[in-house]
Amino acid sequence: MTRPPKARIRNSFERAAPSYDDAAVVQRRVCARLAAGLPDTLTASRILDAGCGTGFAQPLLCQRFPAAHAIALDFAPAMLQRVGAPCCRLAGDLEHLPLADTSIDLYWSSLAVQWCDLPRALAEAHRVLTTGGHLALASLGPATFHELRTAFAGIDGHRHTLTFHTAEEMRHLASDACFGAVDVEKNTEIAHYADFKSLLRAVKALGANQLGEGRRTTLLSRAAFSRAAETYENLRTAAGLPLTYDVITLHARK
Repeated sequence: MTRPPKARIRNSFERAAPSYDDAAVVQRRVCARLAAGLPDTLTASRILDAGCGTGFAQPLLCQRFPAAHAIALDFAPAMLQRVGAPCCRLAGDLEHLPLADTSIDLYWSSLAVQWCDLPRALAEAHRVLTTGGHLALASLGPATFHELRTAFAGIDGHRHTLTFHTAEEMRHLASDACFGAVDVEKNTEIAHYADFKSLLRAVKALGANQLGEGRRTTLLSRAAFSRAAETYENLRTAAGLPLTYDVITLHARK
């Protein structure tokens, strides 16, 4: 499973930082769902928000764990600059966390690990968690952005979306990383847009427009773009043009 070069991912999210919050409607819903899934009995004095973005999760985590020391970590410094909640801000890579072993009680990550080598990110999560520590993460599944794949299928042979792990693959990878009590759930979130251009602008505003190998490296012709837009129109609902997020949430313990 290929991913874009890290420098390209970082640059994309650096550029997206000013527009991210306005576009992140689904991302906020996913974050709230992940928070609602935390065990009622869970306690944590040290929390890592891994891939924090602009910090939407921080107030949710602070409300749940008011006495905890919170660390907001992201690959893109421009995202960290927009974290408003009181916390420790740290620039870092989820595959190489700049944290000591067994230093975190709750590893939280909402819609970030899909940009990583997941086995490596899970290994790092296991390393930094204390014994009995909790892993809570949300990622994206294979049906994510399937409408875009349909729209571009007849246009060219390039990849227009990332590939993602299935829920079962995530379950097995968490077990392979020595996590126990692994609980995986799938949910579908759908955003709607007035037109094709607005939809593509929203994807770009989120920083989610970067692809790895097989991506198109030249601009689409106007005719090709129009054909893709016409194909997408066949998917229109009363709410607008749909864009699906196949959301996988995973909770586990070390």
